Amino acid sequence: MGVIKSALEIALEKTEKVKGDKSSINQFEAKQRGKKLANAYMAGEVDLAGEVKKAAANDRESLKQGIFDVLVTQIALPSSKEDEERVEKLGKGLSVIIKSPEFPVMFNQLTQLFSQYIQESAHYEQMIRQQYAPKQKQKEEELSRRLGREVRIDPLQDPEFIAFYNQHIGALKGNYEPVIEQAKEEAKRMFEAK
Repeated sequence: MGVIKSALEIALEKTEKVKGDKSSINQFEAKQRGKKLANAYMAGEVDLAGEVKKAAANDRESLKQGIFDVLVTQIALPSSKEDEERVEKLGKGLSVIIKSPEFPVMFNQLTQLFSQYIQESAHYEQMIRQQYAPKQKQKEEELSRRLGREVRIDPLQDPEFIAFYNQHIGALKGNYEPVIEQAKEEAKRMFEAK
């Protein structure tokens, strides 16, 4: 009759021949450090260029990969004019690790696209509010009549307006999203070209 082994004994037998690859562990840790650095950089807590220079030469590529992985996901449509500072910081951070001469030109075009999007979205919002105004007025009159006093409705508290707004702004975003994805791919290509 065979010997019954515990799960621990089986696991130990299977992992007995596996040895830790010190360099791959170091590369993984450097990449994780890079991700943390990128987040700290975007929060304004560290000098990214200085941190990259201080990194050990054999960890630098993995560190840069971690930084890139975080920063490239930050390429997104701005929600307001205040996001311009974040976008500028993002471009500077990416330029620390992307040395292609094409990158500043591409990112400048992307920044111009973001400005155009902000202007267009403000215009869309104004048009959406104008289109919805008659319906909002009708709702306010109906509520005022029922309650016996004047009622004003904040459109942002009206689920019907929110759905109408999201539908139209979603269409606008849909026009820009392919360009954002293309910019991310271009940044990746430039980063990998080193």
